[in-house]
Amino acid sequence: MSEQRRGRRIALSPEERDRFLREQRTCRVGTVGPDGRPHVTALWFVWDGTALWLNSLTGSQRWADLMRSPAVSVLVDSGHEFLELAGVELVGDVEVVGEVPRTSAPHPDLATPERLFGDKYADGQGFSADGRHAWLRLVPEKIVSWDFSKLAAPAAGS
Repeated sequence: MSEQRRGRRIALSPEERDRFLREQRTCRVGTVGPDGRPHVTALWFVWDGTALWLNSLTGSQRWADLMRSPAVSVLVDSGHEFLELAGVELVGDVEVVGEVPRTSAPHPDLATPERLFGDKYADGQGFSADGRHAWLRLVPEKIVSWDFSKLAAPAAGS
């Protein structure tokens, strides 16, 4: 994975980044449409510490875009006022994991993301496959993060 070169002072530490990605509920997924233009959609996700898992409708434009070209940029951000702004951008190629669409048949590679998804979005009631969604895994090639609240703190060594 490539290292963040700019904005290191406001970058999230790996621990801060993991906590941020576990706590946030919605990401924005950027794909390339059939005409070469960008297409951005909101989606729920889970982070397992290594990969971002997207549970996408298989009949969506997002799915069609990613089946044509797996390149994706995902943004998770928060904040309202300037010094509250924080975020993580993850870039790479997605891969389909499991059957399409997802059924409730056990799949060892999906045990963790489905547990995390059920905990995050179903109050721990478990994941329920609806026959319209499937899983995409993004192991990021590049991660960029920022936390503007760090701008309010004096720089280290000051």
